[in-house]
Amino acid sequence: MPRCCVLVVLDGLGDRSHAVLGGRTPLEAAATPHLDRIAASGANGLYHAGFLGQALPSENAHFAMFGYAPEEFPGRGYLEALGLGLSPEPDTVYLLTHFCNARAENGCLRLFRDKPEKPSPDEADALFAAVAAFSFEGITVRLHRDRGLFGVLTMDGDVSPEVTDTNPMVDGLFVPEPEPMAGADAAAAHTARALKAYLLHAWRVLGDHPVNRARRAAGLTPVNALVTQRAGRRRDLPPFAERFGLRPLSITSGTLFAGLARAIGFDFLATPDTADPGADLEKRLTLAARAAADYGFIHVHTKAPDVAAHTKDPRAKRAVIEALDAAIGRAAGPLLGDPDILFVVTADHSTPSCGPLIHGGEPVPLTFHGQGQRVDAVTRFDEIAAAGGCLGCVRGRELPYLILNGLERARLAGIRDTPRPPACYPGPVTPMRLEKP
Repeated sequence: MPRCCVLVVLDGLGDRSHAVLGGRTPLEAAATPHLDRIAASGANGLYHAGFLGQALPSENAHFAMFGYAPEEFPGRGYLEALGLGLSPEPDTVYLLTHFCNARAENGCLRLFRDKPEKPSPDEADALFAAVAAFSFEGITVRLHRDRGLFGVLTMDGDVSPEVTDTNPMVDGLFVPEPEPMAGADAAAAHTARALKAYLLHAWRVLGDHPVNRARRAAGLTPVNALVTQRAGRRRDLPPFAERFGLRPLSITSGTLFAGLARAIGFDFLATPDTADPGADLEKRLTLAARAAADYGFIHVHTKAPDVAAHTKDPRAKRAVIEALDAAIGRAAGPLLGDPDILFVVTADHSTPSCGPLIHGGEPVPLTFHGQGQRVDAVTRFDEIAAAGGCLGCVRGRELPYLILNGLERARLAGIRDTPRPPACYPGPVTPMRLEKP
């Protein structure tokens, strides 16, 4: 029976039906012979990392896929900070932030362009430096650069992560006022005031910055504001290996996934994205095959379907899906033919490639391929065909338990072989010694 699971996550794969594709989803419309062959030889179903209809971001979806409860989630800002290599201080608040273009209107700020034309590296350096540090009523604010115009904001002092987002995420909407969350303590109100003071400071400094004067002269959109979202704080989480008994590895790109790996004890193999998503996935699958002997759980991830969906062109997403399927055909053979491997393919969420939604709440297809898996009547890997599979609709943290079951590591409910039984069986048992107690 298999001893290692390779979980392939095609980020944002699920979608809606589109007239331009003959009333089909991009996955239905795509030619995917290799994914179809995997589905036809295994067990299929649908998956939702939360509850049906709930639109999840990748970090919350992956958190559930890796077997962690929503109440354990430390906030994306904290995960991004870990991914940047920042020290995980227990009392610091971490927020996602990025530069944008906003306009004053009736005494408020309206987001005009969430993603203005990218400045040069030197210009970006100057903008980050201009608003790198700030203090307000005993709270210290620092801006840490990630990539492009994105970064992480840290707040130290009498602070709380229980504050609202200031990023409306959609061009044309007003920038929300920073406020404490309902029921939060006085520290949250203090944090919201300090955050507003910093954002207004950034608005004043950036508005007349030499970089933006030059951009206006060149007919470019000024990069004149900062917005924030998804505040978080350090939370010490039980390692994945301790909870599920499998040594884990994540093979992907991005600060978020580097931080998530660090938070829950995954090894992380960074593989940067290129302009060729098929080649990127092929490389990651090849690396997974090489690493399989040393790990019990390997997460292989590509963001490409999600990125394509955000262009709001269903045909572009179809083309990306076909490129990924071809990559699976080129690279997955050694994994699919290995009796030690449980090969699982799914997505973290749906991303509609038309309409205003950022992510959708529909479930995504799921397939299990490996020795001992039931083989159902499904012959295609898509959102509609998968619904007729034998797995039904899998939700949330059920996924890692199904994986343990496929690896012959499922714990019989009620068995107590250790004081704190993990999800897997057997646990780290202390052998009874042949001596008197």
